[in-house]
Amino acid sequence: MATWNRPCQKLPQRPLVAEPTAGGEPHLPMGRELTEANRFAYAALCGISLSQLFPEPEHSSFCTEFMVGLVKWLELSEAVLPTMTAFASGLGGEGADVFVQILLKDPILKDDPTVIIQDLLSVSLKDGHYDARARVLVCHMTSLLQVPLEELDVLEKTFLESLKAIKEEESEMAEASRKKKENRRKWKRYFLIGLATVGGGTVIGVTGGLAAPLVAAGAATIIGSAGAAALGSAAGIAIMTSLFGAAGAGLTGYKMKKRVGAIEEFTFLPLTEGRQLHITIAITGWLASGKYRTFSAPWAALAHSREQYCLAWEAKYLMELGNALETILSGLANMVAQEALKYTVLSGIVAALTWPASLLSVANVIDNPWGVCLHRSAEVGKHLAHILLSRQQGRRPVTLIGFSLGARVIYFCLQEMAQEKDCQGIIEDVVLLGAPVEGEAKHWEPFRKVVSGRIINGYCRGDWLLSFVYRTSSVQLRVAGLQPVLLQDRRVENVDLTSVVSGHLDYAKQMDAILKAVGIRTKPGWDEKGLLLAPGCLPTEETCQAGAADPSSETSLESGCPSGGPEGSLGLEAPTPPLPWPQ
Repeated sequence: MATWNRPCQKLPQRPLVAEPTAGGEPHLPMGRELTEANRFAYAALCGISLSQLFPEPEHSSFCTEFMVGLVKWLELSEAVLPTMTAFASGLGGEGADVFVQILLKDPILKDDPTVIIQDLLSVSLKDGHYDARARVLVCHMTSLLQVPLEELDVLEKTFLESLKAIKEEESEMAEASRKKKENRRKWKRYFLIGLATVGGGTVIGVTGGLAAPLVAAGAATIIGSAGAAALGSAAGIAIMTSLFGAAGAGLTGYKMKKRVGAIEEFTFLPLTEGRQLHITIAITGWLASGKYRTFSAPWAALAHSREQYCLAWEAKYLMELGNALETILSGLANMVAQEALKYTVLSGIVAALTWPASLLSVANVIDNPWGVCLHRSAEVGKHLAHILLSRQQGRRPVTLIGFSLGARVIYFCLQEMAQEKDCQGIIEDVVLLGAPVEGEAKHWEPFRKVVSGRIINGYCRGDWLLSFVYRTSSVQLRVAGLQPVLLQDRRVENVDLTSVVSGHLDYAKQMDAILKAVGIRTKPGWDEKGLLLAPGCLPTEETCQAGAADPSSETSLESGCPSGGPEGSLGLEAPTPPLPWPQ
């Protein structure tokens, strides 16, 4: 059976998964090859990490269930369960460093600590549900064991490559049998959803829609214990559907059947053609003539995932808003006047009397489209929340990134999700840039139970245009896009973008630099004008990583690197490994 050689090898080679014995029986999963004491340390470190990452009561059941499953997976005695659940509930946190050192001295892990990461990824995927909290835990363990985060990305990629390889190895008879079963399931689903969905679902499946699966019936193998024998079974297909979502028609059918309130446009457009175990949705805040007339234009350099989408919403109104913003800006052609406004905002002197009469005289140009888009962005955010809650994207972690009114969509999406019972484990990270929303900590508090990873608030202290258009939207002036959100939580990261963003329209124009500043990966070779200077699709550059110092950290670009641990680069090629479960 093939072994996996990592590119840019830093550690001695090991097979990604266990080799079969001479008799054809597979070895135990790699985690079980550790000594009992080190399996205990492995489980204990996971328990302590869960308690530190998710101390909120809403996450207690997940932490307990995860530890029960891990103890069973590692074949530890049930007698250790009370100890492990105690770790997961917050006891014994001071022993984390000790457990790390014990693991790093293990003969198996000393040369290749990625064994733990591969094993933990296997545990997280075995039931066909990649919970966002599980992925945050895997990332955290990767950091504790001093494994480059690039390695995790390669591991996730090779799982998907394994699916393709297994699909190609199936016999023609098995292929035909499976297709018959798939067709029966498809026709039943199409009948229930409606004839219109068949056409739409076919298009989305071909073009890489949000809910399209990676392969027709391969995903069951990486997440089920029955192996290749389960590929054609109803149970195997059900697990595949759980992880990747219903085949194409899921999202289309939902969109065509549900027209919410006054929303006129709501569509997911693919930014990439790849597939990943976690997905990214980018949300544009306005449209304008020229280069930024499309929803995808600002996100040309985004490379956070191999599976990325942008949300197309209310284009007519966003174009009106963008034109109004440009009209206001062109009316203030005098750069001295703009700089004066910028420093007026920076100084905190923002009152009706401080705005120039020339600006107030054209306020009607912007106020109406701005008010319309404020309302519609809130409705779109609520609609997005229910789509994600219904798992149209499958059971995979989702990262949301948006600027201006796109950030407002995310804000109301989180707000709506927080009111639902099963809102945990869906959202991994959120990035809100120049958000025209309330900046008081109390309004962001409910997001702690929705977001598993990072809540990034990127703001510009001198964004006079945001301050001006938001002046009548609220009696208070604490706007998240103008200042940090002072919520004490390890998730919250405030990034001061003042040195990058000179005005509100720069959020679209400077997106590459902004994404780098907040720790989101971008494609290599993009200059400040958004021109691709070098070939390549996904980054290999290392981004700055900060330790878990202040739970509500604030970063200035002038003082260094933004806080938080961005994931490693994508685009690393590796031979297809075998799977960690017996076939």
